[in-house]
Amino acid sequence: MNRFGLSVLFVGTSLMTTACGRKGPLIYPDMMVPAAPAAVSAQQSGADVKLQFMLSGKDLGGRPVQGLSGVKISRRVNETSQKDVCRSCTTDYLQFKTLYLDRLPTDTQRFGNRLLMFDRDVSAGKSYSYSIVPFTADGVHGSVSTTADVRVTQSLPAPVLAIESLPAEIRLQISSQLPITGRLLLGYNLYRRVAGSARSSLPINTQPVNSNVYVDTAIDRGVKYQYSARAVVIMASGEVAESLESLEVEGMLKDYE
Repeated sequence: MNRFGLSVLFVGTSLMTTACGRKGPLIYPDMMVPAAPAAVSAQQSGADVKLQFMLSGKDLGGRPVQGLSGVKISRRVNETSQKDVCRSCTTDYLQFKTLYLDRLPTDTQRFGNRLLMFDRDVSAGKSYSYSIVPFTADGVHGSVSTTADVRVTQSLPAPVLAIESLPAEIRLQISSQLPITGRLLLGYNLYRRVAGSARSSLPINTQPVNSNVYVDTAIDRGVKYQYSARAVVIMASGEVAESLESLEVEGMLKDYE
């Protein structure tokens, strides 16, 4: 083979290597849709259902999703006494709500990739199942989440909250009004907001407070705060539920004498 032929062979081989070596693994179109939301949970909170989940932000191939616009939530309603419910069947689910990330409604809050919303159209004596599908601005629907189920019963009474303001901390005293029969009190969820701002749906504690006293030091001087509490209870069914919310109490750090 002459020198020209060797050159052509070398260039052709190089192009093949470049084409195959730099493109990486082939990504199929059905892997480019948004991945399903994770950590989906539904919990009774007072007379409502608190639904929360984590947005993935990636597609099924593990790459960042471009233009994630929102989620569509479907819901199934069952009588608590109903038997032989097919968890994998989708025909009984009806579209319940569409959430757009750039204009969330007042009953929905976002904390990073976590979304938390309330379903207030529920009734005691029924159970509810939820599934969630993300979608992009150009109408591409992603993978459906696992389902979250919750059984709604009569609302649990709210705890009573008292407050004491001190120079270096705010001390909260919690007392329960719960009937104990058939239930196990795990503790309390405490909610805090700057006075006059919107209520937060995310408690300041990561685990239920299993004491009747909570000391808050993660606050700023000169700022007035409002607190409320919900009891966290294991129901007779084994599900964990929150009670109704207590009346809010208000306080701020005292000046040193």
